[in-house]
Amino acid sequence: MKCFISDTSFQIEEPTVATIGKFDGRHKGHQKLLGRMLEWKKKYGYKTTVFSFDMSPMVCLKGIRQPVITTNEERRAGMEKIGIDYLVEYPFTREVSHLPAEEFLRTILLGKMNARVIVVGTDCAFGYQRAGNAELLKRLAPELGYQVEVVVKEEDEHREISSTYVKEELDKGNIERANRLLGRPYAFHGTVVHGNHVGGPLLDFPTANLIPQPDKYLPPFGVYVSRVLADGQYYGGVTNIGRKPTVEGHAPVGVETHLFGWDGDLYGKNIEVQLLNFERPEQKFDSMEELKAQLQRDKEYAQTYLDNHRMPC
Repeated sequence: MKCFISDTSFQIEEPTVATIGKFDGRHKGHQKLLGRMLEWKKKYGYKTTVFSFDMSPMVCLKGIRQPVITTNEERRAGMEKIGIDYLVEYPFTREVSHLPAEEFLRTILLGKMNARVIVVGTDCAFGYQRAGNAELLKRLAPELGYQVEVVVKEEDEHREISSTYVKEELDKGNIERANRLLGRPYAFHGTVVHGNHVGGPLLDFPTANLIPQPDKYLPPFGVYVSRVLADGQYYGGVTNIGRKPTVEGHAPVGVETHLFGWDGDLYGKNIEVQLLNFERPEQKFDSMEELKAQLQRDKEYAQTYLDNHRMPC
């Protein structure tokens, strides 16, 4: 996959089937739309192209940072995994925010991206004051010589699947439902860093520690059943998300995972921690002995859960 990151001078010469959006989470609704693009590619040979911005418009316009389900790095990896050919992360500026919808269509989607087919959801919006929509795309298609497909939203329990819906379920600790909406487990990616080295020597509970990216959406602090991809293999595990109040009081937020069956050194390696089930909220214990006993109960809970639930693909 070719990425154009913060590049206003890019040019795609091949004819493409294109779409636009944040694709935060790449949930089942997004997957439906991206799947239609891949079908157009299979039928006509057009390259698939996704247009997004390198940052949320709210950051540029109002200085507001909104945590995301999928970071830019995760979005790139996910798009490449499903076979997208081009990903455009266009720089969002105040000048770009005032670009009229029709000009955006002509200069970027058709000009720079060479779109012959544009695939969008029913609620797509682009251009100044979000004036561009599916109706505008359909109205201008005969004049400008492209095709349009408007994809109806995917639903779950009579509600449209959206990033907001996923975040609501994460906030409630409903990891199984959030994963169902995403079509895969909610995950953290990163490089294993050194922690306080308490888990192994004092608690007989060695852990791999990740520091989540600042813009990564966090579910409730607590203990989760997890699955970890490390060195190309999956391992069951127990993950704590939070500040480890018993050990450190008020440490920076971390994602700390004990892997079942792992024997080796993970420091400096990239791993993926997938959340499968929320067990309990994070809590402070009166002693290390109480914490150690609870960690063993957490491990037993996780092992029982994994034994009784089919591991996701």
